[in-house]
Amino acid sequence: MSGLTRKEQRARTHEALLDATIRCLVTHGYAGTTTQRIQDEAGVSRGALLHHFGSKSELLVAAIHHIAEMRLREFSELVADLGEGSQALEQMVRAIRSVMAGPPFQAAIELWTASRTDEQLRAALLPAERRLGSALRGLFNEHAGIADPETAKIAFESLMALVRGLELTRIMRTDQSLEDRLIDDWLGNVARLREY
Repeated sequence: MSGLTRKEQRARTHEALLDATIRCLVTHGYAGTTTQRIQDEAGVSRGALLHHFGSKSELLVAAIHHIAEMRLREFSELVADLGEGSQALEQMVRAIRSVMAGPPFQAAIELWTASRTDEQLRAALLPAERRLGSALRGLFNEHAGIADPETAKIAFESLMALVRGLELTRIMRTDQSLEDRLIDDWLGNVARLREY
């Protein structure tokens, strides 16, 4: 890390610990994610870990916000050039599907499950997930073309349940093309609700 200021070194170590936490959550699950594993995965000393995060809970809370920001950043990049019409809706749906898949989402699922019985984790998780959900919902409402707010809400929530469920059940399916067919079916149903 030569050539970096202390502030840059701290920021890099902080990020390395958060990224290592995500990898550990995906690889070992919530129960198997220990501070020792995170420290080893990040390649830092115990002192460095404790300098940045005084406890496992503090580290996991920071990871929750890190994961939400990663997913929000990815979504923003995927929809940066979103136009109008049915292609925009399809592009947005594919972007939502993308942020509800892969390692950051898998790590988030581990934290969601743990937060069911951990109030501190739940208190940190809810605002981060609501911020992400609000951004997704806002863009959906802008591009879905559904005039009735209640119908738009149901369409959005059904999409979220669908893409989350697809990712959760991916390991149980032998036909991965089913995912695309289900998304296409959802798009077809929503097309009938659109005003243009």
